[in-house]
Amino acid sequence: MESIFYLLVLVFGLSVGSFMNSWVWRTRENLSINQYRSICPNCRMQIVWYDNIPVFSFIYLKGQCRKCKSKIHYQYPLVEIWCGIIFLFIALFYNDSSVFPSINIEIVRDWIILTLLTFIFLYDLRYREILNFPTLIAGTILFLFSLGFGWNSWDSMLLGAMFGAGFFLFLYFISKGAWIGGGDVRLGFFMGIILGWPNILIAFFVAYLTGAVFSLFLILIKKKTIKSETAFGTYLVLGTVVAMFWSERIVDWYLGMII
Repeated sequence: MESIFYLLVLVFGLSVGSFMNSWVWRTRENLSINQYRSICPNCRMQIVWYDNIPVFSFIYLKGQCRKCKSKIHYQYPLVEIWCGIIFLFIALFYNDSSVFPSINIEIVRDWIILTLLTFIFLYDLRYREILNFPTLIAGTILFLFSLGFGWNSWDSMLLGAMFGAGFFLFLYFISKGAWIGGGDVRLGFFMGIILGWPNILIAFFVAYLTGAVFSLFLILIKKKTIKSETAFGTYLVLGTVVAMFWSERIVDWYLGMII
């Protein structure tokens, strides 16, 4: 029964990943998520249900639309696999293997947070934009729920949000928008509500470190130049995910090195 439970969680995560791909594209195209059934972005023909099975349909169709034969971007199966893995990881993270697994409010909370962070990552990666609803609106709702369920203290969340948003707001003003965009300010606010203080510092450290390493790698292989724009929101999302689950271990590791 335990194996069946985790298999169902994996399938659910894959399905959320399939929805995520559609959500990102429909948001950009200004189409309601309830408007029409799934359609091909190229020929706009409806996709039959058996061509819309996460991962399997991509493999079966050899990465092509059945109707127009246009290529299906590798983003689609990769996002589906990512969501399946992260949903399964969260269920395993909160469940003690010695008892029968179940779904609690913390699991649902983190599923929603990771879904929003994945949306932010994809949208910023593809369109260089971070929207209001998965950051400011979601952060405000999470703040209220966190107070109600006692997940985090109000002062920790506010201090984290002030630091996250304030840091990027400072960079925005002194550079007149050249270094950073308003979307990063909104994401900094959301990060602060998710992580609180001082865990947001871990997220910033991971984001800037991975951003510097990956950007340097792209420059070395001549895929980018020193002046190329970077979707920094993607690194902030990565830092947030790492800090959500491993901030204490990172701090312990760091202190162990200097003490």
